[in-house]
Amino acid sequence: MDGSVRNNIKPGVDVKIVLKKDQRSGKLTEGTVKDILTKSPNHPHGIKVRLESGEVGRVKEIIE
Repeated sequence: MDGSVRNNIKPGVDVKIVLKKDQRSGKLTEGTVKDILTKSPNHPHGIKVRLESGEVGRVKEIIE
């Protein structure tokens, strides 16, 4: 599923995000969504979320 559409993402969903420090390398971090930080309905680079671990990044993949 697409990580750039806010409606696809809910707290408790498992996702892969790219952290700010990993944007150049493209390294993905896996985790569970705690909070959705992006207010707009979509974002071209991915919806910004906070994981249960406290890490913040943009969603690149939603794990089904």
